[in-house]
Amino acid sequence: MTKTDGTDIWRPYVDRPVLTSGMTTGHRTAPLKEVARLRRYLEAVVADRNCPVHTAVAFNAAYFGYETCGEGYGNGAFDLDDFPVLTLGSEGTARPVGALVRIRTGSDPLYAEIVYKEGRHPAIREDSEVPAWVSGAPAAAQGPEKQPADSPVRRELLVPDFTAFGPALELDDTKLKRLRTRGKWLDENGHVLVDAGYATHEEAARDDKTAFVEYLLSDQKEWLVSPLVPISVAHLADGDDEERLRTALTGLLDVIAHALRTADSLRSWGPYTLTRTRIGAGLRQDGPLGDADLYSLAGSLEHAATPSTHRRRGLSGARTVYTAIAPWLRGVAGVEPLMTGTEYAVSVCRANLAVADFLRGETDDGLLNGSNVRITLDDSFESGGIWRSHHPGSDEADGSDPLVPTGRGWHDTIDPPAPRVAEPPQDAHEDEESAGIPTAEIPPADAPLVNAPLTDEERIGLQNYLRINDSELCWHQPLRLAHLLEDRLPLNRMVRDALAYLGPEPVTARLEIRHPGVEIDPSEEVQQVTLDVTGETGMLHTVQWPIDFFPGLRLQLQWPRGGTVFRLSTVELEEPVDIDGQLFTHQYDPQVLTRDGAPGSARDGDSPAGLDDKRLVLRAVRRFGRLTPDGHALLDRDALPRGIYDASPAPHQVTAVERALAELVAERHLYTDVGSRGVDGEPHHPPLDGEPRILLVGYAPNPVVVPRPGSGSGGLPQGTGVEYVVHGFLRRLPPGGEPSEAQRAAYRANCRRVGKADGWELPRGYTFVTTHVRRR
Repeated sequence: MTKTDGTDIWRPYVDRPVLTSGMTTGHRTAPLKEVARLRRYLEAVVADRNCPVHTAVAFNAAYFGYETCGEGYGNGAFDLDDFPVLTLGSEGTARPVGALVRIRTGSDPLYAEIVYKEGRHPAIREDSEVPAWVSGAPAAAQGPEKQPADSPVRRELLVPDFTAFGPALELDDTKLKRLRTRGKWLDENGHVLVDAGYATHEEAARDDKTAFVEYLLSDQKEWLVSPLVPISVAHLADGDDEERLRTALTGLLDVIAHALRTADSLRSWGPYTLTRTRIGAGLRQDGPLGDADLYSLAGSLEHAATPSTHRRRGLSGARTVYTAIAPWLRGVAGVEPLMTGTEYAVSVCRANLAVADFLRGETDDGLLNGSNVRITLDDSFESGGIWRSHHPGSDEADGSDPLVPTGRGWHDTIDPPAPRVAEPPQDAHEDEESAGIPTAEIPPADAPLVNAPLTDEERIGLQNYLRINDSELCWHQPLRLAHLLEDRLPLNRMVRDALAYLGPEPVTARLEIRHPGVEIDPSEEVQQVTLDVTGETGMLHTVQWPIDFFPGLRLQLQWPRGGTVFRLSTVELEEPVDIDGQLFTHQYDPQVLTRDGAPGSARDGDSPAGLDDKRLVLRAVRRFGRLTPDGHALLDRDALPRGIYDASPAPHQVTAVERALAELVAERHLYTDVGSRGVDGEPHHPPLDGEPRILLVGYAPNPVVVPRPGSGSGGLPQGTGVEYVVHGFLRRLPPGGEPSEAQRAAYRANCRRVGKADGWELPRGYTFVTTHVRRR
């Protein structure tokens, strides 16, 4: 394998495939070493590409065998004529990011990979200010009063990368410039503007990952069973029926997205990833879109909604402005070279990251306290992204993530929110309803919201162990999701009191981590962290949590008295257990695992966005149900719909929740039980005498013991690994090499197994490595 700074990087068709069957169920269950190997390869791919690497593009790289150092897909064994055709200005079926295409020209076709796309609504002007209704509007919407067509057609800008297939298929700069100048097959910036057709509005509203999966399953299913790739999805999924392929693709894309998000050298804007080095180099330049321009962009979003006049008792009335990134960038002097080719996609991602960094550093949940302007991302797809600026922002500051688009422009236009009514003075005696003052419906106190954040003050989990002597203080506590997300570790209050002499200023401390049975990075074993003893318990900040650490992991902590050294260790389980498809090899707290491990909660984020109905129901029960010591969660069934959506869910939402709940109960992911409700409104289980009965819905962790291979009843000896299967794959031969007859026969058998009746002979220059067992 090739080396880069001492690190192994995958070589397609030489080394075993970088995608494995263990990844088909998602990143939470994927083997850590396999994910680490994939991450190293993807870091090299992102560094090699001249564009932001979308999750779908990263999948293509790992699936088709993208080679760095200029070769790209050029040495791959797939058929270029299978690619769909794109034509500038044409109307046709929508293509997702990640589509491999041919662009028709007057001579030879251009082969390209679509690496970026965005909406280009005709209502957006070049001054970057956007009509409110456009932001978040459904595909083909022409105005808030006009009903979009049943089969919408949306104007989309596609950015192709013509270098993806290596120098043999790449046009030289002169020919490419000539095509751009003619404007017949490419526009002046080297992009393709199309009218993309969708069968339904639901199809047009799909997220990028779902759209890519459905595209592969419908238009390019042959690629999923192809024996000409390093290893086919059908092989990884152990079958070629549609549901197996869909599940495997979804899991693989989840692992790839996780690997990109957790790579130290990379940064992501939505599904697009760039190297930190490239982002930093762009900011340091003095030319267009350097630090000064991007800081000006962030400032303009604030000033757009800031009232220009003042009244005697404060600022003038409410104002909301929507700003599109792409037109704003085009207005920067000298920016033209940064708006052509794939560099345009880089510029858009860098600009959005600059705004996001501004919000994280200068605001509280998007609210600028000085100007009282709240800035949020409202539409991530249209014209490079649309940002919403609202004054007075304090009216809307609700703790929601300002970087999760909500489409308020469209929704507030077609269904305007009720006017905000000032609270009456405390000495007012007139009843609001009799006075005719409209009031918003207040959710009942027992109606939780599924996206309400977990707080560190929620004291769940076993924390009662404490040992104190003259030389040290030891205690146990569970690792919480908030600790992983915020890179921190709360300390025992007695430690805080003993170190109070250090004063209010943070100091540097040493954290030593021991995680038996798992190899962790040396930089994580011994860390320099920041110790703060001013809070309620004291806190270690800037902790680098090992990738194997999960919410609910039991931590044993030791503090030698008189110093600033802290020792943290975990304990292996005698026998690993499987809970909901996730393998746990170390002691954990069942209450925290239920709470912090709910769907949508992971160490890379905590949000219900993108969850389907069944996972929303699971999230609600696990997040808001009353916990038992063994991690069961019980929730009042009547509270479930409003707990997921709001105090007054729509009828179709209630129906969807009931349907999802019935499926989860039938599949035994949830169960029903009977409880009672007390006079205080709280549910009780078992039901108490004299209280009205209520129906409860419950979640049970149900750990299943997973014997270690070869352990019998005594467990696996230290130092041996777990065996896993490496499926057969293609490997490129050295010049002049020929496969053996046995390898040819094995390849034909592999083709039959995945249903590929027309690909029984090995492609020239390749051999076949048969399925075998390895040890990790």
